[in-house]
Amino acid sequence: MEGSGHSSPARGAIAWMANNPVAANLMMLLLIVGGLIMASRVRQEVFPETQADVISISVPYPGASPAEVETGIILAMEEAVRGLDGVKRVTSVASEGSARVNVELTIEADPTKALSDVKGAVDRVTSLPKDAERAVVSQVTNRSEVISIVLYGDQPAAVLRELAERSRDQILTDPGITQVDVAGAPPKEIAVEVPQETLRTYNLTLEQIAQKVAQTALQLPGGGVKTASGEVLIRTDERREDEAGFADLPIVTSESGTELRLGELGSVEETFADTDEQAAFEGKPAVMVRVFRTGDQTPVDISKRAQEQIEKIRRWLPPGVEIAVWRDMSEIYQQRMDLLLRNAQAGLILVMLALGLFLEIRLAFWVTMGIPISFMGALLFMPSFDVSVNMISMFAFIVTLGMVVDDAIVVGENIYEQTQRGVSYIEAAINGAKEVATPVVFSIATTCVAFAPLFFVPGFSGKLFRVIPTIVLSVLVISLLESLFILPAHLGHLKKAKDTGLYGRVHHLQQRVSRGLERFIERRFAPVLRRCLQYRYAVLAIGIGSLILTAGVFAGGRLGFRFMPKLDGDVITASIELPFGSSVDQTKAVEARLLKAANETLAELGSDDDKRGLYSQIGGAGASFGPGPAASGVTGGHKASVMMYLVPSDERDFESADFAAVWRKKVGPVVEAKNLTFSANMGPSAGMPIDIELSHADNKILDQASAEVVASLSSIAGVFDIQNGLDTGKPQINLTLRPEASGLGLTATDVARQVRSSFFGAEALRQQEGRNEVKVVARLPEAERRTEYTIEELLVRTSQGGEVPLTEVAELERGRSWPLIERADGRRIIHVTADVREGSAITPGVVREKLSADILKDLPDRYPGLQWGFGGENREQQDSLGSLQTGAKIALIAIYILLAIPFRSYIQPAIVMVAIPFGVVGAMIGHLLMGYDLSVISMMGIVALSGVVVNDSLVLLDACNRFRETGQSAEEAIFNAGCRRFRPILLTSVTTFFGLMPMILETSVQARFLVPMAISLGFGVMFATFVILLLIPALYMILEDIRWLVRERRKVAVAIVLGIVLLVLLIRIARTLAAAGGAAV
Repeated sequence: MEGSGHSSPARGAIAWMANNPVAANLMMLLLIVGGLIMASRVRQEVFPETQADVISISVPYPGASPAEVETGIILAMEEAVRGLDGVKRVTSVASEGSARVNVELTIEADPTKALSDVKGAVDRVTSLPKDAERAVVSQVTNRSEVISIVLYGDQPAAVLRELAERSRDQILTDPGITQVDVAGAPPKEIAVEVPQETLRTYNLTLEQIAQKVAQTALQLPGGGVKTASGEVLIRTDERREDEAGFADLPIVTSESGTELRLGELGSVEETFADTDEQAAFEGKPAVMVRVFRTGDQTPVDISKRAQEQIEKIRRWLPPGVEIAVWRDMSEIYQQRMDLLLRNAQAGLILVMLALGLFLEIRLAFWVTMGIPISFMGALLFMPSFDVSVNMISMFAFIVTLGMVVDDAIVVGENIYEQTQRGVSYIEAAINGAKEVATPVVFSIATTCVAFAPLFFVPGFSGKLFRVIPTIVLSVLVISLLESLFILPAHLGHLKKAKDTGLYGRVHHLQQRVSRGLERFIERRFAPVLRRCLQYRYAVLAIGIGSLILTAGVFAGGRLGFRFMPKLDGDVITASIELPFGSSVDQTKAVEARLLKAANETLAELGSDDDKRGLYSQIGGAGASFGPGPAASGVTGGHKASVMMYLVPSDERDFESADFAAVWRKKVGPVVEAKNLTFSANMGPSAGMPIDIELSHADNKILDQASAEVVASLSSIAGVFDIQNGLDTGKPQINLTLRPEASGLGLTATDVARQVRSSFFGAEALRQQEGRNEVKVVARLPEAERRTEYTIEELLVRTSQGGEVPLTEVAELERGRSWPLIERADGRRIIHVTADVREGSAITPGVVREKLSADILKDLPDRYPGLQWGFGGENREQQDSLGSLQTGAKIALIAIYILLAIPFRSYIQPAIVMVAIPFGVVGAMIGHLLMGYDLSVISMMGIVALSGVVVNDSLVLLDACNRFRETGQSAEEAIFNAGCRRFRPILLTSVTTFFGLMPMILETSVQARFLVPMAISLGFGVMFATFVILLLIPALYMILEDIRWLVRERRKVAVAIVLGIVLLVLLIRIARTLAAAGGAAV
């Protein structure tokens, strides 16, 4: 009987839902409507917001050299935190005026507990220098910058700084914006400069002046008086707000009662901290205001609100000052999302076409409906899993686009087949769904297990891509519920359609295609399958040969490996570093050369329409865009960076990497530069591809060893941007007290503090001015701090009030200070880093192997005590690939267990899993065909592929077992199963490939780093399909032969087993030889 009115007596959840379409429809509406509601509440960002497993300890030590920072702060901090639970690695950086200690945590450590433990350990350190400031302990996080605004014009720095702060306050008037800061401008301070002659005249020291200011210019509550009418508060208020207020402070009172005020002793000026930092936009002085996103705020909304405030700012800007948007991440977000949505739409259309051609049109419709239902259901739960809408999560939806209908295809095709045999729709829906429920449930389970290892990839890349398994598992679990409970309810209540009108024409087309496929199965596939079963050992040999051939191709170097594909960026940065101690004027001359070459490059490759701005900075750390580990390094007037901001890649005719290459060529060799690098990429970064860490106690040995490494890197074609991490540093004058000093009552502390106060300054106080903290500092005038002669002539006050020249109480010895001291796990290290040109014949892995063999392994013999190792990208790569390898092994064991349960067999799961290595072969072939190197993203796709490719094998063997239960022979059962399951196996593979095909063929450079995973899954599934349809049946029959031999001829069986073992050994030997050959290449 057909129609929807028949009620089936079958029991169970599937039958109940099939007989209750109202419940099924409500369940469907709940998922769709709930997903649509939550879609507007899901956090939006370009990349997932990651919280690094790193706790940072930062300690400012103003005026201290890196060596003083190391001995005074770093050593104590390292000792305090090294033994804590959950600590994986401790790295430190001592730079001029500050200490930074990074505590890397193990993957299983609890960040909250670790942060508390580190804070407790730091609080117990009591040996820090007196002038060191309070330690700040925090967990390293990436702030999500949305838009940057540049104010520029031919104006003094003070004017630009004031306008920038006013702009910040204007932007913060919008209640939807909560975090804005000013960059590119040094902090404010009030400088009190008193000449030595004046200090001698009034018998004062700079420390005494600072102390007097601190005691006088204060605010102090004095409690309160409870009167009959109420409480009256008491307060002392001598706070000074500006330079005039501080200049009016009384400092000295004569015997006659005359007060000498601070402004009469010297100059009091509101200025900026003494730094070399300066920025320019389009050649004019500039300051930058940055707007950040916090919490659930979206890039698009924040950008829109900021743009509204920018228009208000334009109205009150004075003449000569302009405002420009430097970088708007909402544009990047919108571009990336539009790109991925276009790919998703194209994939969806291809999947629908494939389903519509091979399945009855109404069945194809309801199978396709599983896609939006599953996607909306996943969106419903995304906030609960703290998953945002970003480039990675959108790609995860694309990954599932074809897979999400696999279970629905199997269920729907089985229901359709039963209706073709005359079974009523409702009975066909119940029986068809129940019949394949077990393989469908376990196929989804194996796919989920295969994606699960991506949860446990450590490091930054693991956190970045952890969203993929979260989305995939959510979508697949909901698709399973939809295929078993919602789909049968819809298919079970269909009515026989009329073969007229548009439906009739479409139905006739589908029937012709369906009959064509059946003829293909009967006339083409079935004979080939018969031949494969007949010549099964030859088929097995061909399969093994393809595995060996693929292994040889990879080992021979035909297929390279790069840890992370690079993503084209809109900002190209040239960073230059002169020898430490170089003047700002020298740096400016090189910066001008970079600016000129940048404009010449733009004129050659494009036009002014391709440029959004040219920003340069001296003294800062440069800029980086996209997520990545926090970098730390030395800043100063010897460093500069020039950044060309271009329109999006789709709006110009050249890639940013091409621009960087031409820019580099036009700049040419810069003889005076220590390092010169060009960066054209944004997106995930784990450090430099080549990063060699050298460690030794003797700086001279480090200098010699690093020079050898640099020379070796320079001889390798394709390696560029080589940087030697060892620098001689600034000239330094070391003071050593003479014996005469103690006779005058002077201690090392007395001399050191007077010298420090004279040149660095004696800090009087700090007070809040609006959103800024302002320091008040007393020091010598600039004219008395700019020559070495002043140091020699400096007068030191003794405890008796007398004065002696510094040279009489201390010896002045000249030397050099390290600009930066890096440490790792308790030892000093330096880094020699380099990059490998994209598209070159050599890969970072080959470069590291060559370095190890040619020079690094012999360095400890030539320099006893020297230690070396690879850091940067390689450390992240080893952690990620090691975790993936371990996770893959566990996943394979779990897949085997999940397959053994429904099969009730130890052998059949092994047959099913034979498809996995052939899926890997398909993934590698795909990379070769598409011109991509393997990467860690490719490997993630390959690990996930292991669960996808077994699904069709599971369906095939499940059907075979059902035929065996009816009394068919092994050969007939596997043959009939192959023919019967050809359509669903082909459909699931084609839909998976079609869903990914737009992404695989995507030419936009914006999506390049996501394509490798799509290639791994798409090509792996398609190649494995042929293996499943031809090799799996052949292997099934071979195992039947072995069973027969075991039963009938045990001796022959032993010989066969020994032969197979020998064959496996030969394969392993061949792979080892191939690997050795590849290493030799």
